[in-house]
Amino acid sequence: MANVQDKQSTPACAEALCTPFARDLAAGLAEQPRRVSPKYFYDSTGSQLFEQICELPEYYPTRTEMALLRHHAREIAELAGPRAEIVEFGAGALQKIRILLDAFEDPAGYLPIDISGEHLNAAAAELRREYASLAIQPVAADYTQRLLLPAPAAGAGKRIGFFPGSTIGNFTEAEALRFLQTAARVLQGGALLLGADLVKEPSTLHAAYNDSEGVTAAFNLNLLARANRELDADFDLDQFAHHAFYNVPQRRIEMHLVSRCDQTVQFCGERFFLAEGESIHTENSHKFTIAGLRELAARAGFTAGPAWTDADGLFSVHWLIAPAA
Repeated sequence: MANVQDKQSTPACAEALCTPFARDLAAGLAEQPRRVSPKYFYDSTGSQLFEQICELPEYYPTRTEMALLRHHAREIAELAGPRAEIVEFGAGALQKIRILLDAFEDPAGYLPIDISGEHLNAAAAELRREYASLAIQPVAADYTQRLLLPAPAAGAGKRIGFFPGSTIGNFTEAEALRFLQTAARVLQGGALLLGADLVKEPSTLHAAYNDSEGVTAAFNLNLLARANRELDADFDLDQFAHHAFYNVPQRRIEMHLVSRCDQTVQFCGERFFLAEGESIHTENSHKFTIAGLRELAARAGFTAGPAWTDADGLFSVHWLIAPAA
């Protein structure tokens, strides 16, 4: 159990605990098993590390999804129609969106949403240089929470959501359903283009999340480094090990940070004892079947359109039609 002491926080600590990261980290470390939401991976450093992961030879999802988008870009553009307005959930480096922007007919606007505002604004500024006539409105927000978007641009066509990278796999089933319900509401009359990783051989999955260069390990450990930077925590990164494995019954990759020894960590006036071998669960990455993903989307109000997969059945991209307004 968490050993929580020193409840009298300094003013600086009290201010830090007002941040969502601090509150969620404290709450997650107090639970058994301990956990932290994967959305906190994506500060500026974490976003840069994830971009490096996407280039690794073992990490198939990014290159496979991008190949699918390129191959089916014309068909996707026809489904979207002219003057579409694109809303990207968890925009990141804005690489994949270029495929859609180049294929769509006179897109009316682009709204990238990401929790890492600094990284998002830098990527949006670069995109503006390439697409000078496109109205780009970055939205620094947590898209897993209640989401308010600007009104559609005058003369815009359908509002098309874009949620690539199988990020939906990071959610529990209940969280995924809530996200899809939110997306169905904000995309009324439009559609959602969704990337989803597929169930496959465990060895392929293990390699993808345990790369030989250690970039995924650095990405995982950066969550603790972020706590040190932002919350004045005292996590000793050398005393935690990256551990990722495929949980076959749950059809998901699990990522953990495992304590290498008995240790106490503290931040914002609170202390937590972790025993040797105890872990902090940092991410799930659920894998899907085509039928399972379509059934989940239908429960949220979407109607399934085309689904595209690569020849090896590694990854899938889905066109999900949102309910009418």
